[in-house]
Amino acid sequence: MNWLSDYFDIRRTDAIWTVLLLAMTLGLPLFISNNYYLNVLVLVFLYAGMASAWNILGGMAGQFSLGHTAFFGTGAYTSTLLYNYLGVSPWLGLIAGGIVSMFFAVIIAYPAFRMRGVFFAMATLAFGEAIRILLIYSRKFVDMPYGLSINWEPGFSRMIFEERSSYAFLTGGFLLIVTLVAYGLSRSYIGTYLRAIRDSEEAAVAAGVPMRRYKMIALLISAFFTSAGGTILAQYVLYIEPTSVFSINYSIDLPLMSLIGGIGTVAGPILGAVIALPLRDVLLELFGGAAAGMHLVIYGVLLMVIVIILPDGLIGGVKSLLRRLQRGQTSGNRTTDKRGRK
Repeated sequence: MNWLSDYFDIRRTDAIWTVLLLAMTLGLPLFISNNYYLNVLVLVFLYAGMASAWNILGGMAGQFSLGHTAFFGTGAYTSTLLYNYLGVSPWLGLIAGGIVSMFFAVIIAYPAFRMRGVFFAMATLAFGEAIRILLIYSRKFVDMPYGLSINWEPGFSRMIFEERSSYAFLTGGFLLIVTLVAYGLSRSYIGTYLRAIRDSEEAAVAAGVPMRRYKMIALLISAFFTSAGGTILAQYVLYIEPTSVFSINYSIDLPLMSLIGGIGTVAGPILGAVIALPLRDVLLELFGGAAAGMHLVIYGVLLMVIVIILPDGLIGGVKSLLRRLQRGQTSGNRTTDKRGRK
């Protein structure tokens, strides 16, 4: 059983999942023609990428943010405004939105990084809500409609495609980039410092780790990629409004997906997205007509059960099971050896 335990070593697991992800994202859209399943695939890829971005800050660095909706909405609004009013390509708008989100990240970092645990989470949550409220009330001073529509004009430069499979390749590429960045960070000295900060900030500081610097690095990377996800979704649905792109649901869904799959691991957020999004759609199909919100109640209960049963996520559960099997085999070998000696 030792070979099996070594096979599921965290580094090898992440490497294997990276290779499988590459094959899946490049090949899977070619075998799906149904628009419904392609839509699910697009959303799974997109959410998995954003959950992986959140995991860089919340999982690797241990800074449990509930304000990532601010970065998501900023990316969606920045690229859409630039495209609608100035004709700037969404590809450039994606970068611009990421830069603006990183600027906001710097602003929130100064007060928020002085807090820990639930206080940090509440501070980031308040920041996301503040941006949404400011955007809504800014319409009193700026001539801008409540919702922004994007004209459907297919073209690569406009990030608008006729075939839904093209969006699957786009979001798959986004997921690949975020995953490779997360994997690279996890194997680098930056990842080592982030894990040290997550395990014990006092010990990390005592060891000479510049804590604020590496927290900021994690936050900036996480904010940029979450913002990029907002741009991609805006170009996919072709309509945005404050209550949708600054919804608290994003701030809850992204950490939840990481928790389900395995927070702090590279593959965990991907597994979480693969489970959570299709599960929600299935429950909506089965129970959505029974009573208003019934599918959300069942969805929440099922997710709580999963988190309670597997507090370390699916990957942590698999590793724990393998360790138990290994201990059982080791104990059995020792018993056999003692009997043989007798």
